Amino acid sequence: MMEQDETPGDVIPSVKDEEIEEEAETTDLIDDEEEDEEALPHSEILDIFEEGLALLVQDPLLCDLPIQVTLEEINSQIALEYGQAMTVKVLKADGETMPIVVVQNASVLDLKKAIQRFMELKQQREGGVKYVSWRYVWRTYALVFQGEKMEDDNTRLKDYGVRNRDEVTFMKKLKKK
Repeated sequence: MMEQDETPGDVIPSVKDEEIEEEAETTDLIDDEEEDEEALPHSEILDIFEEGLALLVQDPLLCDLPIQVTLEEINSQIALEYGQAMTVKVLKADGETMPIVVVQNASVLDLKKAIQRFMELKQQREGGVKYVSWRYVWRTYALVFQGEKMEDDNTRLKDYGVRNRDEVTFMKKLKKK
């Protein structure tokens, strides 16, 4: 049975002892994580994140994306692959085509915001113009699909008949006399 020197607590560890040990291990893990977080400066964490994104871009699904990709661009590409988004090709007057990704039920305003974001990212990457007055741009230019100006920002693109891979023209508005 039990020897004289042993107490019941020595033979069978109690539930409380196990809980205390688990808490101590958990506390040690949390302390280790906090030390790890404190050990890496923000710039190093950013570098690690960018390296991870660069590896993601090597995936065949995401290979069309630029090297300095943003999380927003990755999510758009994935949504495109799952059929939750569509690409609208926006033709500029200089002949350049901008592939703009928007959700399937996007409005004209959503397309305009996506064009703005596309241009901002392009300018950041190429070091172009620092500031664009988008109020001026939308006052003087219009989006046109199959000869019809898309003037109402709240109208859905599909109501104009825009589908995946369709071309929308970015053209200057004519002044009314």
